[in-house]
Amino acid sequence: MPLVTSKEMFAKAYNGGYAIGAFNVNNMEIVQGITEAAKELEAPLILQVSKGARAYANHTYLMKLVEAAVIETGLPICLHLDHGDSFETCKSCIDGGFTSVMIDASSKPFEENIEITRKVVEYAHDRGVVVEAELGTLAGIEDEVKVSAEDSSYTKPEEVEEFVSRTGCDSLAIAIGTSHGAYKFKPGTKPQLRFDVLEEVSKRLPGFPIVLHGSSSVPQDLVAKINKYGGAMPGAIGVPEDQLRHAASLSVCKINIDSDLRLAMTATIREFFYEHPDKFDPREYLKPARAAIKAVVAHKIVNVLGCDHKI
Repeated sequence: MPLVTSKEMFAKAYNGGYAIGAFNVNNMEIVQGITEAAKELEAPLILQVSKGARAYANHTYLMKLVEAAVIETGLPICLHLDHGDSFETCKSCIDGGFTSVMIDASSKPFEENIEITRKVVEYAHDRGVVVEAELGTLAGIEDEVKVSAEDSSYTKPEEVEEFVSRTGCDSLAIAIGTSHGAYKFKPGTKPQLRFDVLEEVSKRLPGFPIVLHGSSSVPQDLVAKINKYGGAMPGAIGVPEDQLRHAASLSVCKINIDSDLRLAMTATIREFFYEHPDKFDPREYLKPARAAIKAVVAHKIVNVLGCDHKI
């Protein structure tokens, strides 16, 4: 089975009241952990690569890892560029075999966002590739995406119809209170997504797939494990999983997951070296790290996304 676009995935997800997991990948063990969980649970899958991941692992290596996952699992896998920051980056991924790209011009003025997004859409659609765009800006840090809380903004529902109509994008990432990275919200506060914004956007874009970025829900046991084995990580608070599941039951068809995977891998490796300080074989410490990623992904598929057994 070749790589697929997200178009059919999103149509089924929208009608079925669930979301597809978009998991960021950086190396072989992460790809394996994600795809092994998805195969066992018969879940459709988006593997996404950031600009930083391409710089770290090399485009060709990442492509071959994802192609190997398709061969090994037989899953319908969409390969997506996460937070493409320019037409040139998106073009490089489209030409290099990606089946989906995100152009993130959300930091630009409305008209400039439309202009840049439309240019990417025209190039992508001519080559059978789908495009995700963004309106509104999320706070937090993810690779080169850095937005302060003061500069973040909720998506304005009154802008979405014009934006989608004029750009021709295939899905839209909106800002309803999630944020990038592991550190979210102030201590003592209970995160609350703006479902009023989501519902108004959905009314204005019936049947159109919505995307949530910054949706990690950081497990406190992982934070505790990192701290126990040599870290200094404060108690991060993620987006409550029940809120994410509710969003998935509405018009949200894609939920991005990255920080949870990084934390699972880091916590497991730190624990391994704490308990086995004399070990140095990467296969020995990356094997349990891969298993930890697999466990996190399986949990997300069943309890947050609701996309198990949807192939």
